[in-house]
Parts: sequence; C-alpha cells; structure tokens
Amino acid sequence: MMSAAKGVLGRLPYVSPWKWALLLLALTLVYQIGVQHLDNRLYFWIKTSWHETEWESRSLWLPEYQVRIDALPVAGVNNNLSGLTYDEGRDQLWAVVNNPEELLALSKEGELLARYPLSGFSDVEGITYLGDNLLLLAEERDQALVVVELPEKPGALFREDYRALTLGIDLGGNQGFEGVGYDRAGDRLYVVKEHSPRKLYEVRGLKSSFQGDFNLQVIDRQAWIDHKVFATDLSSVHYDEQTGHLALLSDESKVLIELDAEDGKLISFRSLLSGFAGLQDSVPQGEGLTLDDQGNLYLVSEPNLFYRFERESRPGA
Repeated sequence: MMSAAKGVLGRLPYVSPWKWALLLLALTLVYQIGVQHLDNRLYFWIKTSWHETEWESRSLWLPEYQVRIDALPVAGVNNNLSGLTYDEGRDQLWAVVNNPEELLALSKEGELLARYPLSGFSDVEGITYLGDNLLLLAEERDQALVVVELPEKPGALFREDYRALTLGIDLGGNQGFEGVGYDRAGDRLYVVKEHSPRKLYEVRGLKSSFQGDFNLQVIDRQAWIDHKVFATDLSSVHYDEQTGHLALLSDESKVLIELDAEDGKLISFRSLLSGFAGLQDSVPQGEGLTLDDQGNLYLVSEPNLFYRFERESRPGA
C-alpha cells in the first residue's frame, strides 16, 4: 500500500517555483479585487466617465479634487476625531471627539480654536450645522439626534439642556448612526448608519418639528445605496447646498461618492488610497467630511488627522 502511494506521488507533475509564485500573485489579486471592490470601481469609473461632460460643470465632480493639507495632526487632540461640519457665519469648522465627548472649533487650516466638553452625551459620532446658530449632534449607540445652540462662551454643554429625537432603528451595539448632513432649504436631514447593515435615511421636517411645527417623515433610501454605492460601509454624509448632491464617505473602502439627492443617481467618486488625489498615504480611518461655501472639501480621520481638498480649475473656467 505504501509503495503504491509512493508510485502515485512520484507520477505527480513537477511545478516550478515561479509558477507557484504566479498562482499566489493571482490569488492575492483576486482577494484584493474582492476586498477593495476594484471590479465595481472600474465599472463605475467607466460609467461616470460617460457623463463627465454632462455633469462636470454642475456637480462636485470629485475626480478633480486634490489634497492641499495632507494628514495634518490636530494639535491638542490625541484620538477619536470624528464628525465635521462647516459654519459659514463664522467661516470655521465644527468637529466632535468621541470618548471623551467634546465639541471642537477648528479653522479651515486645521488649527484648534476652542474646545467644549459634552457632559452627559454618549458616543457622539456625527455633527452638522442647521443654520440659525444650531448644531445637530448624533449619538451612535442610542441613535439620538440632539439639537444644541452654538456656545457663546467657554465651558461644557450639558445633555439635559437640549431636546433630542431618538429613532432607534436596527439597534445593535456600536453600529448605529455614524454621520449626518443637512439640507437647510428643504429641511431634510440625511443620516448614515455605518454597517450591519449600512443605511441611508432621509428625515424630512426635522428642524420645523423641533421648533413646534411637527411634521416628521423618515424615508429609507436603501435602494440608492444598494445599486449605486459600492463601498462596504458609510461613515459620513454631507449635503451640498450649491449642487443639491450628497457626498458620502466610506472608511473601509477609502472612497468619496457623490449622489444626486433627488433620485440617488451616482454622479462621481474619488479614491482616498495612497497616490490618488495627491495623497501621500491612504486616509487611515475617514470619519467626517464637509464642504465650505467655496467648494473646498474637508475631511477628518482617526486618530486626529485633518485634510483639505480643493477642486482643480477646469480649462476655460
């Protein structure tokens, strides 16, 4: 029996080391294609390139964005830098830190201007400016949306002083609301849930309901992300007032995606991997994004990194 087995093994074809190396390379490539969704990226790159002429002048058109401030550590912040939003009245940015919970005022160059402890708040991940000196903070685990007034003086903000809306959809540990973006003209709040499952909700009438005119409507935009968003997670969302489009950020897939906020049409996307958009290194863990009134795009990443992107001028612009 032993001699028969040896005979069979002896007849197996010899495979040279370079062929094994080639097979290993092919398997690695297949794995990376699956993990990074490279096949989908190629498909959507071709698809969006077809309508570049149609959309380039009336969209964010993310492929034209290049980094201008690359991975700047925010002084005074060590870890857990999360959501981000732009306040045009003060021409500055607001950010949140998760654990310990803090509200931060940042310049558009990533300089820390002020910090405000968030007493009684829990697991704050998202932030968006509502206008009228109001910010909305999103608590991830509880899926609570808390409206706070902008601080006028140094000191802590206390959770019990503010009203909140808790949706409690698909509650399940640390997998709740991750990012928020607000359409002031339409009073529409967009909320993303990171994963398990990833979700995009549109909440209509939020601000008016907080002000006493209760007329709240929650719309599940699952169809938009099922068919148009190839990212494996969603960590932030921004509504752009100038174009009426949504910008979505994925930490795991390291990509920015632009959707039309009326029908969910995929408009453009931009990779955040090393070498793209002028990035020296890949964005490690993108957590928040926003745009200012000049179209500049800002992004924060854990642990404490700040990015600023600007759109390159188009020929003839």
